[in-house]
Amino acid sequence: MSNVDRWLLPDGIDEVLPEQAHLVEKMRREIIDLYHNWGYDLVIPPMVEFTESLLSGSGQDLDLMTFRLTDQLSGRLMGVRADITPQVARMDAHSLNLSIPGRFCYAGTVLHTLPRGPLESRSPISVGVELFGESSISADIEIIELFLNTLSVAEIGHVSLDLGHVDIVRGLIGEANLSVDLEAEIFDLLQRKARTELAVWISENIENEQLSAWFNKLPQLTGGIEILETAKAALDGAPEVVINALNQLETAIHSLDTSHLNIHLDLSEMPGYHYHTGIVFAAYIQGYGKALGNGGRYDHVGEAFGRSRPATGFAFDLKTLVSQGSCSQSLSLGIFAPFCPDSSRREEIKSLRRQGFRVVEGFENQVIDYEELKCNRQLVKIGGKYIVEFLS
Repeated sequence: MSNVDRWLLPDGIDEVLPEQAHLVEKMRREIIDLYHNWGYDLVIPPMVEFTESLLSGSGQDLDLMTFRLTDQLSGRLMGVRADITPQVARMDAHSLNLSIPGRFCYAGTVLHTLPRGPLESRSPISVGVELFGESSISADIEIIELFLNTLSVAEIGHVSLDLGHVDIVRGLIGEANLSVDLEAEIFDLLQRKARTELAVWISENIENEQLSAWFNKLPQLTGGIEILETAKAALDGAPEVVINALNQLETAIHSLDTSHLNIHLDLSEMPGYHYHTGIVFAAYIQGYGKALGNGGRYDHVGEAFGRSRPATGFAFDLKTLVSQGSCSQSLSLGIFAPFCPDSSRREEIKSLRRQGFRVVEGFENQVIDYEELKCNRQLVKIGGKYIVEFLS
């Protein structure tokens, strides 16, 4: 290995340098304060856990994304977290065991074995919330509103909110009583919007004419909020779970302030089909090719921990919010205090720092570069008194 190679980071692992780190931390504080104001308590789960706990009920996707290592104390297998939601579910089920709905928020680095997409980080800073113990549509609405408020704090405008409900497809599949293999086939066709292939598949595998018609209409049920009325007519007579899903989406949309929000519905979309259980959502902006953040309901997440409570939540990558937002406040420039063995100088520096000023002390014989020091003022002694002067 050459000397140059020694300092290279692994693909997908990034570092955050001072000016950007300042913005990331500022954003983190503002977002956590937002969540606190909504009643969400901050939790800090550990970076590693035993895999039987970390991956309980999380599905194969998260399993493949998780780095594993052997605990040198117990000999048991541990995993480095790739998602914080299962950890918070464990805390809700065992560490806290609340009788009321639990509202939690978090911000921490996660690690992925592979990037989720081209050029994506394998070490995002995940920030989000989880709400446990409330199954009503009011909980979904609260979570979506807080999701949108997070984007406002990040100063991200012209947002497109994608909404869906997994019970629409799941309800029709349940009515069809398909095998696991056939279910996987129609899931793939619906996600690819392969209408011609889907029509052929339906003719070969679905005998019920009404059910066949409903499945064929699903890929067409995409568009603005007006598509709900189209869906109600197209799926008239569908199983009750499907109709309830449409009604929930309608209730959620009517509860949101849509004056500055573009809402897009795709009623055949099923992100996290084997994980989510109700309303799902994601946020997009023009010019950014993937979701800024996503979330939804996942009522079975606590089953593996012996306490199945209704659950919903969302997560963002904090670094993405900073890079895509309008927050461009740079690090506040400080005050340079040249080296001088003077006790009154030390007292003045303490006073300035207590007032919230950034003060950088010089060393004896130090070469001074104010730009690198990030200072635009200097502490000087005039007439026996210390004052702060702007640098010329």
